[in-house]
Amino acid sequence: MHQNTQEWQMDTLLTHAGRKGKAHSGPVNPPVIRASTMLFPNVAALRQATGTRGIYGRHGNETTQALEHALCAAEGAASCLLTPSGLSAITTTLLALLKPGDHLLMVDTTYDPTRLFCDGMLKQIGISTTYYDPLIGADIGTLMQANTKVVFVESPGSLTFEVQDIPAIAKVAHAQGALLVSDSTWATPIGWSSFALGIDVSIHAATKYIVGHSDALMGIILTTTALTDTLRCTYKQLGLSISGDDAALALRGLRSMSARLAMHRSSAHTVAAWLQAQPEVAEVLYPPMPGAAGHAIWKRDFRPEYACGLMGAVFRRDITEQQVAALIDRTQLFGIGFSWGGYESLIIPTAPATCRTVNANKWQAPMMRLHVGLESVQDLLADLEAGFAALRETQSQPIKVAA
Repeated sequence: MHQNTQEWQMDTLLTHAGRKGKAHSGPVNPPVIRASTMLFPNVAALRQATGTRGIYGRHGNETTQALEHALCAAEGAASCLLTPSGLSAITTTLLALLKPGDHLLMVDTTYDPTRLFCDGMLKQIGISTTYYDPLIGADIGTLMQANTKVVFVESPGSLTFEVQDIPAIAKVAHAQGALLVSDSTWATPIGWSSFALGIDVSIHAATKYIVGHSDALMGIILTTTALTDTLRCTYKQLGLSISGDDAALALRGLRSMSARLAMHRSSAHTVAAWLQAQPEVAEVLYPPMPGAAGHAIWKRDFRPEYACGLMGAVFRRDITEQQVAALIDRTQLFGIGFSWGGYESLIIPTAPATCRTVNANKWQAPMMRLHVGLESVQDLLADLEAGFAALRETQSQPIKVAA
């Protein structure tokens, strides 16, 4: 039996949820089970097991189920599905909740591969998508159609970090019979009370802060009792599963997530304030920072102690992409690479206007995204100082005109 975690504080919950309790004898962590075939002692046992999750390796085992229990306890979900990537968690959910002829309202600041799925496979099977301004709030009702079945939110938004008014959107969506689905990766399972805010399905790229060490890909789908069977049916039909090894890596990461987030948060606040003081920076996109866009709603709906380390920076319009590239290339501690949420700091240039339908004109200036890792913040600031020195040294090259 797994323990009753309802009375525990979050740090305790992350340490103990998914474990069998004081009566357990043996290893602290569940064994890493690598299995495709499950054996039964006789036909009667085989028939008794039919329909349960323990009949075949693809349906889970002790390792994956320990992770599922812990994740449900962390976010207050009724059930959890583990998928091979964050994107697969999104696509599985949308395929489960939508059918040909349905309409989807998708936030314009969604993760770009989600947009590609909406404009690709969903369109091909007769599901229409309307992109909406992330700051629309209760006015989402003006876009609802009779066949709108899902409203999809991502707060803060991908690359530009807009904070959505989730309770207002949820109230309108539910009143008109639609479900609210959230990409909650930035928040993590402990950064807000997603279901209390009105979210019906909370999706995470566990690749990020849950795994936390940049060594496994995984997605998770957390949901209510009412939607569990619908989501699990599609999940099984798509043949999804994860390995026991990856589940063990995610469970390991989950145990230390709150401690890691504390350092990510502290250093990110310092870096954000430093960036805002640079004359080349027009705006820092980090909602936990007082005065930043979206801070008031973020403070209302999120748990400040579990803010993460992902942010954006918008440069002045006269700064060139070449100068931003020089900044990024000069840094030594900020790795140049996609993803985020691991222990390491990362930095990339971004161009949100290339993947926006509604507010592309707002994002024409050069930008970059930073993930503030677990290095010494003093070393990170020195690294950024060297990067900005390179930016200031670099002048735009004259355009060569063909003879």
